[in-house]
Amino acid sequence: MGDSGMGSGTDAVLAAVGPRLRALRLARDMTLSALAEATGISLSTLSRLESGQRRPNLELLLPLARAYQVPLDELVGAPATGDPRVHLRPITVRGMTIVPLTRKPGGIQAYKHILPAGPLDQPHPQVHEGYEWLYVLNGKLRMVLGSQDLVLGAGEAVEFDTRVPHWFGRADGKAVEFLSLFGTQGERMHVRAKPT
Repeated sequence: MGDSGMGSGTDAVLAAVGPRLRALRLARDMTLSALAEATGISLSTLSRLESGQRRPNLELLLPLARAYQVPLDELVGAPATGDPRVHLRPITVRGMTIVPLTRKPGGIQAYKHILPAGPLDQPHPQVHEGYEWLYVLNGKLRMVLGSQDLVLGAGEAVEFDTRVPHWFGRADGKAVEFLSLFGTQGERMHVRAKPT
């Protein structure tokens, strides 16, 4: 008796995987053939998975979760298609909360950073490939960029090549919130219109 209840629940979850996989692929502007190339799963298997003719298993879902850069549980237990809410998964790095705002892999990525109030940290500048823009929403952000030591207030922005040694932290011990846009391959922001 317990088994049949469990089976029907599992079947319902698995039946929802196909439409979710298709929605993820379309949201990322990927063709089935590009996905087949990225995952090593054949085109016909991917097509049958999306249409619900092929039952998903771990061997198929793991490479798909990697290709879409989403946790496995999101492939099988995400909210139903049509849910308008954005389910963000914050991460914490050295006491700072970072909320990814983009879901598409590659290209420019957007993040919200929240530094809670706390002691002032010593700068430890780092370098890496890419190009970044920061925009301060609240509080004061201290930024060390090469030989410059800046304090950015709410409404101020900075852009820089991340191969220049850089570091950011609280300027005065109070909380700071800021947005960042980051391109790993040095992508630059394209401004379509500027005020005259």
